[in-house]
Amino acid sequence: MRLRHIEIFQAILQTGSVTGAASLLNVSQPAASKALQHAEAQLGFALFKRVRGQLLPTPEARILEPSTARVFEELQRARRLAGGLRQHNARSLRIAATPSLAQSLLPKVIPRWMKRFPGVPYELATHHTPKLVENLLLHESDLALTLQDPKHAGLSMRPLAKGHMVVIAPPEHWPTHELNEALDIQELGGEPLLALDTRDALGSLLDHHLSETPKPPQVIARVQTWLLARSLVAEGMGLAVVDPLTAYGPGPLIQVRALRPMLPVNLCALTRPDQGTSDVLDGLLEELGNEAANLMR
Repeated sequence: MRLRHIEIFQAILQTGSVTGAASLLNVSQPAASKALQHAEAQLGFALFKRVRGQLLPTPEARILEPSTARVFEELQRARRLAGGLRQHNARSLRIAATPSLAQSLLPKVIPRWMKRFPGVPYELATHHTPKLVENLLLHESDLALTLQDPKHAGLSMRPLAKGHMVVIAPPEHWPTHELNEALDIQELGGEPLLALDTRDALGSLLDHHLSETPKPPQVIARVQTWLLARSLVAEGMGLAVVDPLTAYGPGPLIQVRALRPMLPVNLCALTRPDQGTSDVLDGLLEELGNEAANLMR
């Protein structure tokens, strides 16, 4: 099978029709039909049978599908890489960050950075850390900001600021005089808690510490972003343990207390080793580090 045949085959599997496949691949319907016919002629067997107006894969096609899916995925990856390289040559600085950093940190830093380097084109995007890593490797971004070091051999990590996790609560949950006192993690016992997804490294670390307390908190929900946890806390849904950038960033009024024992959290800047450096990038990292250090103290 040629690559074009694999594209048509996978597109029909996804859409259930030649018309849908043609639309997905941005080709004409006759061209898609011809490519399917050519593929079946080369293979010597039918790939689809028509049932009630829909194309369903034949037994042979189902056997073939896993292998072609891997090839199709690699083809898409190669196209993304080529697109990333093309965008990189346009000299626009492409910045990606986790959702909480995009809301709490970038709006404060970007205006100051632009005053230092006026006219520099830039792009902003938000993703979770695994996607940040993937986009960097595919040259779809130039800088990624995250609160966890993925320890990827193909990337460089530069620490920008250090801090510790904090506990947040709805307004007036604690007496005012207690806000300057650290909350022992055991005091979360029995409390309704909005916990971070354990697939997140920091969420897993917190779960480990909570599991060692005599009385664990009552986990009422697990969320994928600290921003969502913060919003739910502000609505009185419970407590949450989050990073200080999320806690002290923009959003509805909440209460914040330090946590004991201290659980470290670091702001990391990820780049590719082959990128080199520039005054523009160094200036942005300097501004990010200064702002984060103020918020994470």
